[in-house]
Amino acid sequence: MSWPTGTRALLLHNAKARQGEAALQPVRDRLESGGLAVTVEPFESLPEIARDVTRLHREANLVVVCGGDGSISSAAPAIIESGLPLGIIPAGTANDLARTLSIPLDFGAAADVIVDGHKRPIDVGTVNGHAFFNVASIGLSSELAQKLDPAIKKRFGRLGYAVAALRILAGADRFRAKIIEKGRSIEVGTYQIAIGNGRLYGGGNIVEENAAIDDGTLDLYSLEMRNLWKLALMLRAFRSGTHGAWKEVRTARCVEFDIDTRRPMPINTDGEIVTATPAHFKVLPRAISVIAPCDCLLTPRQFPMYHH
Repeated sequence: MSWPTGTRALLLHNAKARQGEAALQPVRDRLESGGLAVTVEPFESLPEIARDVTRLHREANLVVVCGGDGSISSAAPAIIESGLPLGIIPAGTANDLARTLSIPLDFGAAADVIVDGHKRPIDVGTVNGHAFFNVASIGLSSELAQKLDPAIKKRFGRLGYAVAALRILAGADRFRAKIIEKGRSIEVGTYQIAIGNGRLYGGGNIVEENAAIDDGTLDLYSLEMRNLWKLALMLRAFRSGTHGAWKEVRTARCVEFDIDTRRPMPINTDGEIVTATPAHFKVLPRAISVIAPCDCLLTPRQFPMYHH
């Protein structure tokens, strides 16, 4: 498929993204050479991107976000409301959504995918009304998002994440939480609770080995070991999504979860702190149409709705 002549693309560009400025000109050139009429709208804050979509969507036929996972998630509610398809130029640090969808990390190649125009409906997760594509988490990942200096993140990328993570692990404590699923409640002591909508997060970790971004469910895991350094033994399992096989890791699959903690705790969605507990998570099945390679396989599955 290709776009009709005169198709208008609203290109939202985050110059603060790790590779945002470098991406702009080659992306614009490729889109325009592919017949798209491009309007560039820069943004400097995440709330601004949703306002830009709301303000400008009537003048466009598709929205293209050039930025990281946090920027794309921030734009999602307004894009869903507009009904327009979403194109992705991955210009962040981890780019997990692009990896999930097999979108090339090369800017020109990603723009070529948008020119080709193949659409895929995918799910969107929400927590307290905030959208996420990859994962939302409470605990270790939220501490990392809070303590990672933006300048270090932009300069060192994944290495910056690794150094900050080691510092956080050294001083981490378990917290008490209540997980409510299908009306059933359980109290846990945990270092982290993560709820995934997509497949990849954290620069290539897998939420759950069979997870897909179009399966209509959320995947939860809770790290309930006594000794946090046991995580070092689990690293390979997290890369393959088989961490649920460890007895210290609680897993569940459902369409909605509620999480409460003794004190409000921040929630990290796709790399950004957006809300706090108590939290209500739910999935919006096939809520948004993304432009992805025509051979992108999202592997829809049929599973029991939850397991432990």
